[in-house]
Amino acid sequence: MITDPISDMLTRIRNALMAGKSEVVFPFSKIKLTIAEILKREGFISEVITEGISSKKNIKVILKYKNNKPSIDSIRRISKPGRRIYFDTREIKQTMKDRGIFILSTSMGVMTNKEANKNNVGGEVLCEVY
Repeated sequence: MITDPISDMLTRIRNALMAGKSEVVFPFSKIKLTIAEILKREGFISEVITEGISSKKNIKVILKYKNNKPSIDSIRRISKPGRRIYFDTREIKQTMKDRGIFILSTSMGVMTNKEANKNNVGGEVLCEVY
């Protein structure tokens, strides 16, 4: 049994990139789909496809490479089930300096640190990608 599905998703993406795979598949959930769509919108992955029916749904992610190098240098989970990490609006402004993105779960939904900064909201930091 998987105790942290988001961490499992990120690990599958990281492992597939290191192995040079063109795609990766993992079980469906709304939060994982939203995170994958953010990664696509920010240009880290090529495509997000939902497959299957009802309880057997999967998410297929088509990975992106530039000159045979993965477009994602690092993807890691920040907030974990045993240790939640939150950023308020001031902390979001001081992070990363446009090197990559944080994906946050806020009261306005799941969004990047840039969007959270624009909307002046803080939240739980799910992961860091660059």
